Amino acid sequence: MASVPFDQLDGEIWYNGAYVPWSEAKLHVLTHGLHYASAVFEGERAYGGEIFKLTEHTERLHRSAEILGMEIPYSVAEIDDACRTLLKRQGLSDAYVRPIAWRGSEMMGVSAQTNRINLAIAIWQWPSYFKPEERLKGIRLDQAEYRRPDPRTAPAKSKAAGLYMICTLSKHRAEARGYADALMLDWRGQVAEATGANIFFVKDGVLHTPTPDCFLDGITRRTVIELAKKRGYEVVERAIMPEEMSGFSECFLTGTAAEVTPVSEIGPYNFKVGEISTNLVNDYMQAVQPLQSAAE
Repeated sequence: MASVPFDQLDGEIWYNGAYVPWSEAKLHVLTHGLHYASAVFEGERAYGGEIFKLTEHTERLHRSAEILGMEIPYSVAEIDDACRTLLKRQGLSDAYVRPIAWRGSEMMGVSAQTNRINLAIAIWQWPSYFKPEERLKGIRLDQAEYRRPDPRTAPAKSKAAGLYMICTLSKHRAEARGYADALMLDWRGQVAEATGANIFFVKDGVLHTPTPDCFLDGITRRTVIELAKKRGYEVVERAIMPEEMSGFSECFLTGTAAEVTPVSEIGPYNFKVGEISTNLVNDYMQAVQPLQSAAE
C-alpha cells in the first residue's frame, strides 16, 4: 500500500452524505480549509469489524468543530452510522478511520462566515504506525525544535489541522536524523507529547504522564490510564521537566495510530522495555479486540 498514492486507493469515501468513488472525492483548490487550516479531524481504528470508542471520537470531532466556530451539519449518531456502514462497504475489519470536517470554497479570505461546513470519512488499511521491529525493542525519539503553544495563543483542546503543522516539521526533522519520532515540550519547557501521541514514564512502579493542559487528552491515553489502574498501578498526572527523564526506567507512547508503543531513547535518555510497558501493550490490544478475546 505504501507505494500507492492515497488519492489512488480503491473503494469509496463518504462525502457530505453520499458514498463516492475514492478517486472522485475532490474539493476545489480555493477551499478555505486548505488555505487557512479551518479543519478538524479524528483518527480511529477498527479491530475485528468494530471501531474502537467510535462515539467518543465523534463527540470530540463535534467539540473540536465548535471550538473553531464550525457547526457540523450531521449528528453524532449520523456520523457513527456512516463510519460503520463505510467500514462494511470497504470490506475491511481491521482498518484506520479518518473523519474530517472543513470550511469550503464559498468565500476566500481570513473571514469565511458563510462557507459550507463539509464532512468526509475515509477508511483504509493502515498497519502499525511504527515499524514492528522498532516497536519490539522500543522506538527512538529526537527532541523537537518546536513546542506546543500556550493555549492562550491557539485552540489547544481542538483536534485542529493547523495545530499539526509543527508536528509534521518535527517528525520530518526527526526521521531525517534517524529517529522514529520526536518529543515536544510545551511553551513553558515542560514535557508535553510526541508529534501525534501522548507519553508516559515509569519510575519505581509508578506511571507519570504530563497534565494535558495545552495538548489533547487522548482517548487512548485515558484508556491506558484505566487499564493501568485496573492492574493496581498508580498513575500520576503532573508537570514533568525534561531533566527528570534521567530518573525514569520505562517510557511509552499512546495514541490511536501509535496504540501503545515502548520508547527506548529520547535524545541522551535511555529506557528499557520493561514489565509495565509490556503489560500495558498487551492489555490495550486485548481491550481493543473484545470479539477475538471472547473467542479465545
